[in-house]
Parts: sequence; structure tokens; C-alpha cells
Amino acid sequence: MSAVPESPSRPTVTEREAREVAEAAREQDWRKPSFAKELFLGRFRLDLIHPHPLPDDEHVQRGEEFLAKLRDFCETKIDGARIERDALIPDEVITGLKELGAFGVKIDTKYGGLGLTQVYYNKALALVGSANPAIGALLSAHQSIGVPQPLKIFGTKEQKETFLPRCARTDISAFLLTEPDVGSDPARLATTAVPEGDDYVLDGVKLWTTNGVVADLLVVMARVPKSEGHRGGITAFVVEADSEGVTVENRNAFMGLRGLENGVTRFHRVRVPASHRIGEEGQGLKIALTTLNTGRLSLPAMCVGSGKWCLKIAREWSAAREQWGKPVALHEAVGSKIAFIAATTFALEAVVDLSSQMADENRNDIRIEAALAKLYGSEMAWLMADELVQIRGGRGFETAASLSARGERAVPAEQMLRDLRINRIFEGSTEIMHLLIAREAVDAHLSVAGDLIDPRKSLGDKARAGANAGVFYARWLPKLVAGPGQLPGSYGEFKHGIDLSPHLRYVERTSRKLARSTFYAMSRWQGKMETKQGFLGRIVDIGAELFAMSAACVRAELLRGRGENGREAYQLADVFCRQARVRVEELFGRLWNNTDDIDRKVVKGVLAGTYEWLEQGVIDPSDDGPWIADATPGPSRRDNAHRPIR
Repeated sequence: MSAVPESPSRPTVTEREAREVAEAAREQDWRKPSFAKELFLGRFRLDLIHPHPLPDDEHVQRGEEFLAKLRDFCETKIDGARIERDALIPDEVITGLKELGAFGVKIDTKYGGLGLTQVYYNKALALVGSANPAIGALLSAHQSIGVPQPLKIFGTKEQKETFLPRCARTDISAFLLTEPDVGSDPARLATTAVPEGDDYVLDGVKLWTTNGVVADLLVVMARVPKSEGHRGGITAFVVEADSEGVTVENRNAFMGLRGLENGVTRFHRVRVPASHRIGEEGQGLKIALTTLNTGRLSLPAMCVGSGKWCLKIAREWSAAREQWGKPVALHEAVGSKIAFIAATTFALEAVVDLSSQMADENRNDIRIEAALAKLYGSEMAWLMADELVQIRGGRGFETAASLSARGERAVPAEQMLRDLRINRIFEGSTEIMHLLIAREAVDAHLSVAGDLIDPRKSLGDKARAGANAGVFYARWLPKLVAGPGQLPGSYGEFKHGIDLSPHLRYVERTSRKLARSTFYAMSRWQGKMETKQGFLGRIVDIGAELFAMSAACVRAELLRGRGENGREAYQLADVFCRQARVRVEELFGRLWNNTDDIDRKVVKGVLAGTYEWLEQGVIDPSDDGPWIADATPGPSRRDNAHRPIR
């Protein structure tokens, strides 16, 4: 196996340094209330989400008008089977979406966009993503993490006037952070932006550049060296994709999302005007994370669309297919899967709509809510698609083209499974999301007791931290003993035929139990807490279930009050909460009764080669190329695969 050359510009960082870079990129303050943050602290603030926030009539009217046009376009102009077959979104489809305004859904009307809300942006993504998920990814990458969103928050007046009109109607944008040897650890970022006069000169290689193959504008994260007059650090730039020295070296292919325009982009001596820098030097990661606070909602929105489709196919198929004298839906083994899909789709839509409306109102801090929506949506959508394949049996494993060829309905269930798999990795893998959310969830603890578990702090610092922690916990811990969840009449407004109030009482009691468990773990492990990733992941998963239960109940009450399928919504919320409670109890059991310690021992043995004998008896079909491609800066030696669409 050939070795991977060490790039001379590749930073060498310790684990602590890497954590410090990530910590510095966090938003440090909580200036607005957060339902999810309070939930992790044992405070069930139902008042922050109930009554359910609602959009105003004007936003609804304009949003519905656009959705009607988009639906007609999807039904008449998009051939999902063709995109899957050709692994390409036709140029005329992309051009049609531009003309429709789909690339500027959230861009302000004064820049040529539609100026719609987050709620309707998400509904649009769910709709177009159901026609073909690669199109949903194209629009989402352009608007959620591409040029429009960071400029909306951090851009100058001149930058907005220059770039947003282009993004609204003509240009496609992409976001470039990942590198061949850099994923969720940005401290090792190797792409550089060296100041030269009024410009910066970019050198480096970026991997998995969604939209990068067809993009006109790029948001690029690069490291500015510290020098006189330059604070340096990871910095964000808007780069013209046709600039001299920019080469798309490869269009990548994946198990799903076959129409995805994702590539490898090399920068060699690319000059970028200083006026194209977003924010200040060193603010790049903060800009990226802040952009994702709402940007992460686009992915679970498309997961909602997937759940709705899975439910439709499961209903139609299981009613038509008979086994042993009755429809397969009436066999409990299949029926339980259908109930899971229906209840989970309802809850996931509740989570996304609630989080999106809170984002539109901007009165709550939703960084944890959006992260939970992404985490929960990606995991649950994958499970729903997997259950649909199982319900369909052999037909679930068969491709739509093959089904059609032999005379049956072309149901792309196996494609759905392949397309959804990336969502557990996109925009922060499940494992990274667990750590990110856990860090935010324990922020209150670390702000008062962090110095106690920091080995670098002096005894004086620890003494002061101990005093502060004593005051905080003296006030906080007694509040975790009792609450409304122990009073039988609490949340009685959620009883209408079907009674949802016991579920909300359960959420209140369980949030306090969750906070007590977190406190106990911090007391037990102290500075080692950050290494207990299995424990932290379960804590976050419990919080995600409690958030989803809350959102489902609030949505059911909203629909009941509006006279929109209220009884059915209550029924779906009830069954979802019952299913979620089973999962929560299992997760609590696994907090302290698990195999985490022995697993670590086995992993060390695997890495040491102790179990290599277990690998014998197979053939490895992989070739002997390097595990990580060489990303040494320099001129490209490959043809440019950039394919702008005009």
C-alpha cells in the first residue's frame, strides 16, 4: 500500500488544540430562551412552544402559491427515474427551477428572491425532494450552506448587493470545508489563503463539494497565516468558480443521490479580492456553525417528505397484498411497522415545523432544536425506509426499473433507502451531532464548574469555580426533585377524547431525571466526561425523544383547535409517545448498564492486530491505493470537470 505524503502545510495539532478550535467557534452566549436547552437542564418550559407559533396570513398565502407552482413543475417537468438512470439532473430542469425562483426561496425580494419563510422553504424541499432527492440536495446545498445564508447573516451591504441577486435567479453556489484528510476536525484544515496586497491567494484541495461541479460561486474555508496586520485563522471567502487556478478534478459517485453534483476542487494560486472575505479573519468556523443553526433544518425537512412517501406506499401496498386470507397490513408483524412509520412521520413533521416556525419568529435560540431535528430526522427516516423495504419484501429489494420491466408498479423503495443513508453523515454525522448537542446541553454546567475539571487551571481558579458551582447547584438540584409531572391534573388542556397529558407529565418528569443523570455523570467522571461518547450519545437521544414527544403533542393540539383532523392527530401523537417512551426507558437502562468499557478493550485489540486471525478466509476486492488521497498544494494535472449550467 502506498503511503500518503504529508503535506508541508498540513497543521499538526493535539487533541486539546483541536477541541479548543471547535470550542472557539461555538456561540458562547444564550441571549434568547431555548426549549431544548431547558429540557436538558430538567426544566420543561412548555410555554416556549405552546400554543404552537404560527405564520402570518401573508406568508402563508405567498408560500402556498409558490408550492402550487412547484408541485406542478415537479409533476410535469421532473423525471426522477431518468435522473436515477442517467445519474444527472437535466440542464433544463435546473434552468426551469431557476426561472421558478426555487434557488432564491429565502432570499429577500429586494435582491430578486421570493422572500419566503423557513417553514415554506422546508415544505418546498420536502416536495421537490420527493420528486428526486438529488434535486432537494442541490437546492438545499445552494441555499442552506452555500453563499446566500452566510451572506444574509454576516455579509456586507456591498456583498449582498453583488452576490444575492445572482444566487436568487442565475447562479448556483456551493460550500467547501471538507478536505481529503479533514472532516469534523477543522483544526487540521490545510487550504491556505495568504494575503498579497488587496487579495488573498488560495491554495489547497477540497473534497465532497456538493454542487461544486456545477457551481458558479463558492464559499471556501481557508486558513490565513497569522502575520503583521492579520490576525489569521480559518476564514470564509466567496470565490468565483471560474477563477484562474480553480479546477474541479473529479465528479464523485455514490451509492445514492446519483444526480448529486459533488466533486473534488483544487485551488492553485487563486486570487480572491479581500472584499470577498465574509466577516473577519478567524471567523470562518463561527460563520459556518451559525449558518447551520437554521441550515440544518433543510435535511430533516426532506426526511419528512421521505416519511410521507414511505407511509403512502406502505398503505397502498399492504392493503393490496394478501397473505393467508387477509391483507398483510392486518398481520401484526407488518402492522407494527406501518404504525411506526405513520406515528414517526407525524412526529418528525411536528419537530421540523415547530423548529422552523421558531426560527422564523426569531424569539428563541434554536441551535439545539435544529441539531436535534437533523439528528432525529436522519436516523428515523432511515429506519422508516428500511421498514418499507421489509414490508415490500423481495419487491423492496428490486429496483423500480426491474419492477416496471416485468409489468409491476415502479416503486423505488430500494433507491429511497440508498438516498437516505447519506443523511446520517451529511452536515455532521450522527456521532458528531451527539457530541455537538451534548456540549450545548451541558453548557450551563461547564460555565460554572468547567474550571474544576480543567487540569490547566490553578488551585485559585478551582477554588473560585468550586464556590460558584456550589451556589449554582444549591439552587438547581432541589428543583429536580419534584415538578408538575407528578400532579395528575397537569397539562389537562391536552385531554380531548384521547388524553395526551400523561405523555407531557412523563416528559416533565423524565427531563428532570435526564438532568440528574447528567449531573451524576459529571460528578463521577469529571474531566473524563468528554471521552464518554457512548453515554453522551444516549443522553442526547433521550433528549431528542422528549423533544419529539413535546412537539407531537403541541402539533396535535394545534390541529384539533383548527378543526384539521384533530382526533386523528391526537391518535398519532398518542401512539408516537407510547413508542418513544419504550425507547427512552431502554436508553436510560443503557446509561449505566452497557458494554462501553469492554468495547474499548476490544477496539484496542483490533487496532493492535490481536484478532487478525478472525479476518482469514475472505478476499478483499479493494485495490491497494492510499486510504486518503494526496492533497499536496500545487497545479492541477487533471482536466477541469466544472460544468456551469446556463
